[in-house]
Amino acid sequence: MEKILVTTQELAEHLDDPRWVVFDVRHDLSDVGRGRRSYAAGHVPGAYFLHLDEDLSGPKDGKNGRHPLPEVGAFARRMNERGVGADTQVVVYDDASGCYAVRLWWMLRWLGHERVAILDGGYPHWVRERRPIDTKVPPPRAGDFTPRANAEASVDVHYVERTRDDATVMLIDARAPERYSGKIEPLDPVAGHVPGAVNRFWQENLRDDGHMKPAHELQEEYRQVLGEASPAQVVHMCGSGVTACHNLFAMTLAGLPGGRLYPGSWSEWCADRARPVARGD
Repeated sequence: MEKILVTTQELAEHLDDPRWVVFDVRHDLSDVGRGRRSYAAGHVPGAYFLHLDEDLSGPKDGKNGRHPLPEVGAFARRMNERGVGADTQVVVYDDASGCYAVRLWWMLRWLGHERVAILDGGYPHWVRERRPIDTKVPPPRAGDFTPRANAEASVDVHYVERTRDDATVMLIDARAPERYSGKIEPLDPVAGHVPGAVNRFWQENLRDDGHMKPAHELQEEYRQVLGEASPAQVVHMCGSGVTACHNLFAMTLAGLPGGRLYPGSWSEWCADRARPVARGD
């Protein structure tokens, strides 16, 4: 299995390695320009910036959620303009414990590129260790990324509608417990969750210092969530298909791969007021 979590030391040792490509995907849902400003102020040398809304999402139509998946061809062009090829080791980071970086991690794997890893501890840990920082935007690099979409890696809203009462499918919602329960909803017009979904807050994948928990600990915790279900029975969701990827990443790190993503997630589900809504724990 390809390594999916790298340390700051490992990345530092490969800054000049042409076989490695680094992406900075810092973002803020409440200030969508902050990631780009942060990147301009300083980033890992050689890192390319990608914007969650502009580069890792497609057009919204009011019914397909806040971060629908982008058109595959457009995304592939972005990868090819930044040097990603079949043998490239991609490393992705943000400054929010990986909650945005995992979107690119999942997308590359969805499109057939397995050599992609998250930087453990992200940019804050890089800075704390006084590692090199640059403000220059790296020049374009030619890549040969050829997307091969895996249709089994994700599900659509119709699948969730059909299977939410199916005992062979387990829907795991990665949002904070108070959003899952419907006590608050800061981003979407309806509060609550898809009936039948269980809650596993993505931040539970982290240690107190923002690093990922060790694989054995994650495996034990997820086995408690899964019960008798297998990883292949799991569909992951969140508010808009971003932090759900953190749970997918954590399960893969724990040796429990095979889950699928519902990209539209709650923001797509609740866009149709005819769909059922559950509230409470």
